[in-house]
Amino acid sequence: MRAADEATGTLQQALQHTAHLLERQPALAAEQATEILKAVPDHPAALQLLAAAHAAQGDTQAALDILLPLTKAQPAWALVHRDLGVALGKAGRHQEAVDALHKAAALKADLPQVWRALGDGLAAVGDHTGAAKAYGRHVHHATRDPRLLAAASALAGNRLPEAEALLHEHLKQAPTDVAALRMSAEVAARFGRHDEARRLLERCLSLAPGFDAARFNHALLLHRSNRPEQALAELERLLATEPEHSGYLNLKAAVLCRIGDYEPAIRIYANLLARDARHPRVWMSYGHALKTAGHTDRAIEAYRRALALEPSCGEIWWSLANLKTFRFDGDDLATMRQQFARANLSDDDRLHLAFAIGKALEDAGEYEPSFQHYAQGNALRQRQLRYSADDTSARVRYIRQRYSRAFFEARAGQGSEARDPIFIVGLPRAGSTLIEQILSSHSQVEGTMELPEITTITRLLREKGDADSDAPYHDVLATLDAKALRELGERYLAHTRIQRKTSAPLFIDKMPNNFMHIGLIHLILPNARIIDARRHPLACCFSGFKQHFARGQSFSYSLEDIGRYYRDYVSLMSHFDAVLPGRIHRVVYERMVEDTEGEIRRLLDYCGLPFEKSCLRFFQNDRPVRTASSEQVRQPIYREGVDHWRHYAPWLAPLEHALGPVLGSYPEAPAWEAT
Repeated sequence: MRAADEATGTLQQALQHTAHLLERQPALAAEQATEILKAVPDHPAALQLLAAAHAAQGDTQAALDILLPLTKAQPAWALVHRDLGVALGKAGRHQEAVDALHKAAALKADLPQVWRALGDGLAAVGDHTGAAKAYGRHVHHATRDPRLLAAASALAGNRLPEAEALLHEHLKQAPTDVAALRMSAEVAARFGRHDEARRLLERCLSLAPGFDAARFNHALLLHRSNRPEQALAELERLLATEPEHSGYLNLKAAVLCRIGDYEPAIRIYANLLARDARHPRVWMSYGHALKTAGHTDRAIEAYRRALALEPSCGEIWWSLANLKTFRFDGDDLATMRQQFARANLSDDDRLHLAFAIGKALEDAGEYEPSFQHYAQGNALRQRQLRYSADDTSARVRYIRQRYSRAFFEARAGQGSEARDPIFIVGLPRAGSTLIEQILSSHSQVEGTMELPEITTITRLLREKGDADSDAPYHDVLATLDAKALRELGERYLAHTRIQRKTSAPLFIDKMPNNFMHIGLIHLILPNARIIDARRHPLACCFSGFKQHFARGQSFSYSLEDIGRYYRDYVSLMSHFDAVLPGRIHRVVYERMVEDTEGEIRRLLDYCGLPFEKSCLRFFQNDRPVRTASSEQVRQPIYREGVDHWRHYAPWLAPLEHALGPVLGSYPEAPAWEAT
């Protein structure tokens, strides 16, 4: 008995010695583990140490040769599943890595490296939300400081004020704690304080330049803050050390799509999928890029590949429906209905499927069940949002009161003198993409699509204003002098430069919601052209109602809300027509359909451009188009779409009521709307 105890003790000492060697001398650790296995063949702990030693020396395949059978022999051992996940990630087998790491986390949730590696794996397969959560769990388990542990718990539970207070107190005592800085940046970002979040991450990276997870967070935040050039710079720095890192490449492709560089983004997605084709979200992103670049058939194929991997993903079904010219077949509809009937379907998948089924039934001429599905999808989405039609109406009333003719006359001649931008404003689905396609077919105009820079400027102004004010951005704008207004105009031009790929002197910004910011646009860019795209209110509003937008347009998920929004839009545009007469050129969609050449000539005259026949052949323009009309504007104008809303007329009474007198007076504003 004593001899057995001594042998056991000797084995344990040998294993401990091997583990100690592993930290600094992995080659010696491998030799020691091999000697142990000669004495005790297939000993699990010795095999785990030998695999770890191989991995530490960069021999991933040798580690996998040990770990794959070991996890089968020891299915409840969290540590070996962790090691397998890390090794699979290094081998580029990211989905298998994610599966192994999920298993390790389920067995033992307090292993910090599991969550960090899982975050890397999820980022590599394009699940950035899941990756962020995993990185958060890593921070939670990586610290032994009770204050950081409590802050991480509050952050994971979305108790942001509590997390912020704990981190603030901790950083007063330990201002160089990079984990705490990174967590503080996450809190600031969730509160929408993006500048603060960037500063915290920059401080974190100045202290720990090799903190790649924080640098990736920084790149993601820059991307979301409309700073693509800086985001790309951070990603290139990360890719310089890990050129094949799937998470970095996924984000790089997304940033390239944001700035209109679709072909290199398509190549990145294609290479990622060539390495591992088992990621439905990457296939979907690939499909989005292909669609926008005009490769419709390849986009459909990519979406089909994604659905084969994840048939319950409503967003992929909606992506197919959103091609507009695509038609589902009977098998597609049956599959969608089968998935829609699942009790365990998430709300996001259900609402996307509702919109997609609505589109399939619409194409089949089954308008009543089509409307019912559109209504279901809208109701689900509306519950996720916090939109107030009353707030929008109040904002419009405030703008009408603030921006008078005298207000503009007092600031005449200020702002940047550049005439480069052509703004197309109005409601979504009003024909703005068609106008952009026509104008961008002119030799002097480049189409750069919907640009977020005006919204970014309004956010900067809002941050400088009184938080208690009803309209802080407008209050700040009213105080700016000529120099500040010119600088804002120059900022707009500088920050949109990356979107311009040709030498054309003019470019288009067709963010539709910019109609709310015409006062700002006029003050900072008084020579820019502004075009109002207007479409019949029932056609426009119902087209918006049956459209699920990727982001924004929170007003569009209720017939009442969208009707009121259209009414507010007409009210605001009639105001600017009165206080800035002739400043805005209106294109009525139905007139464009009936007299295309005449309307195009009037449009070009307003823009100061000579007539070019290429504008009549706009459908031959193969430039990238991001919006829901991407396929439609690659076809000649057709009359049939003008009155398509009439199929749904029996269910549009709430919309008609919300529109009120605006409906009867179209395309003009009713008398009561005049300023």
